[in-house]
Amino acid sequence: MGAIGIVGDPGGRIADETTTSLDATIQAQYLRLLRELQELTGVGIIFITHDFGIVAKMCDRVAGMYAGKIVEQGDVRQIFNHPSHPYTEALIQSVPKMEVKEKRLYSIPGQPPTLWDLPQGCSFADRCRYTHDKCLETYPDIFNVEKGQYSACWLREKEAITAGS
Repeated sequence: MGAIGIVGDPGGRIADETTTSLDATIQAQYLRLLRELQELTGVGIIFITHDFGIVAKMCDRVAGMYAGKIVEQGDVRQIFNHPSHPYTEALIQSVPKMEVKEKRLYSIPGQPPTLWDLPQGCSFADRCRYTHDKCLETYPDIFNVEKGQYSACWLREKEAITAGS
């Protein structure tokens, strides 16, 4: 499938869960090949993945989605080190850390909403530890919280205003 994706010299490629079901050795080889092709041809690659390791290794920018909407986007390092949306923060917390011995891994409480019956307001509000009244009433705007980092969260409203966005 990877070879078919580069036939005809495309300007961009979408890699949708391309390493799912590959063992670690083959996955590393495939990602190395994609990186080499990108460097040789200048092709842009959009990775769609649940694997934070792939995001960290292969991507410059990241967009996190919840319930079908982008809730945060920005530079990979910036978001991994300083997430500005509670969902992103919770996802990063749920990644096991090799240097810390945990009795129980962190998990996000509750269940995601059904996409055909989304709640009024923020779709993550029922699972968020920072929820307040505005979250339940209106879906948040997208706020520029840092240079090039955006978050759809009412918590960032004041930060964005004072940051001059």
